[in-house]
Amino acid sequence: MAIINSRRTKIFFNLALLLMAVMVFSAPVSAQTGQKVEIMLTVPAIDWAAAASFVLEAADHGIFSDSEAFLYAKDRNWLPKNAVPEENARLNGISLLLMESFNLKGGIMYSIFTNPHFAYRELVYRRIIQGRSDPTMVVSGEELLFLTSKFLSIREMEEERAEIARRQADQELQRLAREREEREALAREINARLEAQRVADTTARATDTGVTISLSRIQFLANSTELADSERIKIQEIARILETIPERNILVAGHTALAGTRAAQQQTSLERARSVANYLISLGVRTPAEITIRGYGADQPVADNSTEAGMAMNRRVEITILQTGGR
Repeated sequence: MAIINSRRTKIFFNLALLLMAVMVFSAPVSAQTGQKVEIMLTVPAIDWAAAASFVLEAADHGIFSDSEAFLYAKDRNWLPKNAVPEENARLNGISLLLMESFNLKGGIMYSIFTNPHFAYRELVYRRIIQGRSDPTMVVSGEELLFLTSKFLSIREMEEERAEIARRQADQELQRLAREREEREALAREINARLEAQRVADTTARATDTGVTISLSRIQFLANSTELADSERIKIQEIARILETIPERNILVAGHTALAGTRAAQQQTSLERARSVANYLISLGVRTPAEITIRGYGADQPVADNSTEAGMAMNRRVEITILQTGGR
């Protein structure tokens, strides 16, 4: 079965794609390429040198004479090892020339054994070659035009997909930058309010997940996880801030200094985070479903645990206003 449809309309449609692709060249070159197309329509069997010249030009490797193109492709192993410039090109070898010239990635077998046999199988698999064509059949100029036009169509689709991916990546970077600016602005605003209300040992900072308000040196009643009155006053001010930022879930995380067992650290940090979360819930600024509670023990220190001052800094509860409503 022939590798091309016998209907001339299909051939000329694909040739139109080919001619549109070469419009990137200057006018004289486009005319030259157009002449090549007309000549190739009449060639019953194209030789390796002419095939290399046409395919390399279509794949934007430059414009070569037939002999130069043959050597260029041969040096890069884009032609069968036994190819001779004036001999008729075969379908499996043309498959290799097209795959390599257009840098079309193949399957695992082609990536391991980059040769005409697996190039041909790749094109059959991709339905670029249709039917049960003989891989050693001689290729006409018309058939080479048809196959080349298929590769130009593939390249155009890949470029469109790449452009879409680039635009999406740019949009994502812009979105992340906007969110970062918003977080930093919110952190500055919260810090200004905390300073105005003289809330001690409490600061806000922008993070990757949102804005974190850190209550360092947080005080609890002796041998208890119940908040001291001084801490309740701080949290009341934070609650007023949270009221101005509705529909944003929060994460309440407890941290301890490096003292006691790891299990005890984890348990203490979790219980202290729960106390702060419960107080926020009692103030009505968030519902239980809008708060996540975590205890990190001494795993995330912010100061040196070898000093009393550092240990005091590490005993903290952090309230993170999450970037989105998620948890």
